[in-house]
Amino acid sequence: MTPNEDKSTLSVTATSPIQSSGGKGTARIIGSAVAGFAELALFHPVDTVAKRLMSTETKLIALNSPAQTASNLNLAIFRNSAAEGIGRKAISLFPGIGFGAAYKILQVGAFMDMQQVRVYKFGGQPVVLDIMTKRYGADFDDRFGHKLGRTLLSATSGSLIGVGEIILLPLDALKVKAQTAPEQLKGRGVIGIFAKEGFGLYRGAATTAMRNAPGSFALFGGNTAAKTFMGVGEDGVRATWAQDAIASCIGATASITVAQPLDVIKTRIQNRPFDSPESGGAIFKRLIKNEGIGGLFKGLTPKLAIVGPKLIFSFTVAQQVISYFEQVLK
Repeated sequence: MTPNEDKSTLSVTATSPIQSSGGKGTARIIGSAVAGFAELALFHPVDTVAKRLMSTETKLIALNSPAQTASNLNLAIFRNSAAEGIGRKAISLFPGIGFGAAYKILQVGAFMDMQQVRVYKFGGQPVVLDIMTKRYGADFDDRFGHKLGRTLLSATSGSLIGVGEIILLPLDALKVKAQTAPEQLKGRGVIGIFAKEGFGLYRGAATTAMRNAPGSFALFGGNTAAKTFMGVGEDGVRATWAQDAIASCIGATASITVAQPLDVIKTRIQNRPFDSPESGGAIFKRLIKNEGIGGLFKGLTPKLAIVGPKLIFSFTVAQQVISYFEQVLK
């Protein structure tokens, strides 16, 4: 989730890209791009809510006082706009959307088919899967059986690609700072930040890798396991849209849940000042001491709540745009 972005982006399947040419290929690319940006515009506020909850270092839930809980959540989510009207509160949830767009362009490759959805969270996963299947497929089948072996190959290849995603960490770090600590970016240009901070923007890379590895393993593994359970992929059986959607939701839910504790630590590392020496270990110890184990799951609810809606929304928008441009580009 991500990688989070979080990991709730659309379907992830361990198959090869859909081959398209001419007008249909162009229409699919345009449709996927429009769907991606529309999704970002609509769901970025939810990502901001999750990031702000994760970065709040005080207890939010007052068991004996619903009013206090509501007040705590209002301050944690809307910050300086907590006392403003609904409109200003809504606008306050859009900082960092530019960094989010840049991250999305580099992270996600999408191709939509009229019969099914195939979105690749990491474009290299199918390539890695093919290599691993050729080299180790027989060994996995012998040791785990064909169905479980297939699932583990998909999960492992996704995990390897997920770790490599840390190359995009600077954009993610700037997005998190814009969402949770905008004062750190005030009066500074993006080029100037990159020039001055350099590799400092990779703070939290180890934590991110530790988050991405199990998160991506669960993402691809959960997706493939669900499809295997439904009989998809055996004897050339192709998934229906409903099966793709169900498998995608299962994979995304598993990924988000597994990665959430380390996502909280990563977010807190990233929202620290650029020159902060505080380590992930120190942040973890203080979190457990002050907030308890529940602090590791702050922000989980909004992330899980939009898994299904994001899938359906993006698919619907993409298909409408694809249909339109297929007619235009004939």
